[in-house]
Amino acid sequence: MTSEQHEVKALQRRLAEFAAARGWEPYHTPKNLAVALSVEASELVEIFQWLTPEESARVMEDPTSAHRVTDEVADVLAYLLQFSEVLGIDVLAALAAKIDRNELRFPVPETKDRHSSE
Repeated sequence: MTSEQHEVKALQRRLAEFAAARGWEPYHTPKNLAVALSVEASELVEIFQWLTPEESARVMEDPTSAHRVTDEVADVLAYLLQFSEVLGIDVLAALAAKIDRNELRFPVPETKDRHSSE
C-alpha cells in the first residue's frame, strides 16, 4: 500500500470514528451518502453560480470566498471518502483506472496544435 493509500485510509477511519462517536452510522447508507455528496457539490457550485469566468478564476484571492470554497471542497471529499468506504471502493485505484481508460478513449491528437478542430 502506498503512502497516499495509507493517508486516504487514515482519513476514512477518522471520518468513520467521527460518525460512530455521534451514532450516525445507521444514516451512512450508500444512498444517503450519495445524496449528501450531491448536496455538498451543489453548495460548491453555488459559490460560482453568478460569477464571470474571470471572477471565478480569482475566487481564492478573497479570504472569505477562499474559505467557503475550501470548506465545500472538504465536505465533498469527506462524503466521497465515506461513500467509497461504505461500498469498498479504493478511490485512488478507481481514479487511476479511469485515467487509464480515458487515455485510451481520448488519445492525444497527432497535430501540433492540440486545440485545433482540423
